[in-house]
Amino acid sequence: MTSPIQQPDDITFYDAHPGTGDLRREVINGLTKSPKTIPPKFFYDRRGSELFDAICETPEYYQTRTEMGILRDCVDELVEYIGPDCLLVELGSGASKKVRLLLEQLRPSSYLGIDISKEFLLSSTQTLALDYPWLEVHAACVDFSHGLEVPHHCGTSSSRVAFFPGSSIGNFDPDDAIELLKRVAQMVATNGHLLIGVDLKKDIDILNAAYNDAAGITAEFNLNLLARIRNELDSDIGLDAFRHSAFYNRDRGRIEMHLVSNRSQRVRVEDKLFEFDEGETIHTENSYKYTIDEFAELAAAAGFEQQRVWTDDAKLFSVQLLKTS
Repeated sequence: MTSPIQQPDDITFYDAHPGTGDLRREVINGLTKSPKTIPPKFFYDRRGSELFDAICETPEYYQTRTEMGILRDCVDELVEYIGPDCLLVELGSGASKKVRLLLEQLRPSSYLGIDISKEFLLSSTQTLALDYPWLEVHAACVDFSHGLEVPHHCGTSSSRVAFFPGSSIGNFDPDDAIELLKRVAQMVATNGHLLIGVDLKKDIDILNAAYNDAAGITAEFNLNLLARIRNELDSDIGLDAFRHSAFYNRDRGRIEMHLVSNRSQRVRVEDKLFEFDEGETIHTENSYKYTIDEFAELAAAAGFEQQRVWTDDAKLFSVQLLKTS
C-alpha cells in the first residue's frame, strides 16, 4: 500500500489505483479468449458508479432496499456480537450509504473505505468525514480482487470488522470467492468479523427482472463499459453495435450479464483487431446466488464460521456475520 496522502476534510487517502495499463491489459486479454470476457470491476469508473447507484433505486432491484431493511433490524444485535471501537473496513464502499446504518450504533474508532473508483471514493468518504466528525476516516483506492491489506497508519484498534455489502461476493466464481475471503480472514485476523451481504436463490422471474429493469438503467450500466474503453483506450468500439443481455443460468446458480454483438464486425483496441460474429457476446459479469447452507460451506473453506444470519421475511436476501475460526 502506498504512503498516505492527506486530503481535505480530514481524509487520509491511500492511492494504489492500477491505472489505465490494467484496463488495457485485461481488455485485450479478455477479448482474445473464447468466449470473450471482461472483468466486472471495470464497470466502476465515475459514470458506472453513478449508474449503479441509480440501479439500486429501481423497483426491480430488490437487493439494496432489502439489505438495508435487514441491517436496520439487526444493528442492535450486531453491536452485541462485535462491540465498539473497532476498525471498520468497507470493501467496495461506493457511495457509503449502507455503512451509515452501522456507524452511529457500532461507533467504530476508525473507518477505511476501499473502492476501485477513485473520484467516487474520495467524494463519499469526504462526505462521511463531514457528517461524522468524531470518526477517523481513511480511503484506499485499490483493486482488492488482487490484494488486500490495511495500511499501517489506519487506526490503532486491534478489533477489525470487514463490511462487504451488496452481494458483491456473488461477482466472484466460487473458487475466487474463497480466495478473496481468505484474504479478508487474514486481514481481520483471529476473532475478526466479516459482515457480508449474500443474495439468496429464489424465483427466476424475480432474478431476471432485477437485471433487466424497465427503465434500461442496467443496460446503460453494462454498455458504459464500452464507453470507458473508447474514452480511456485507443479503440473504435461502438455502443450501438452491442446490446445488453442478462439471464439466470440455473445450472450454474448465477445471473450472467453479456454484451451481445448486433452484427458481424471487427473491433480495434489499441493495435489489436477482434472479430465478432453476429450474436457473439462479451461476458461482463456473473452474480452467484446461494442458499444459506451453500454459503456456509464456502465461508468455512476460507476460514470463517457463520456466527449469525439475518434474512427478510420473504427470504430474498441475507446479511451474514462471519467470524474467523
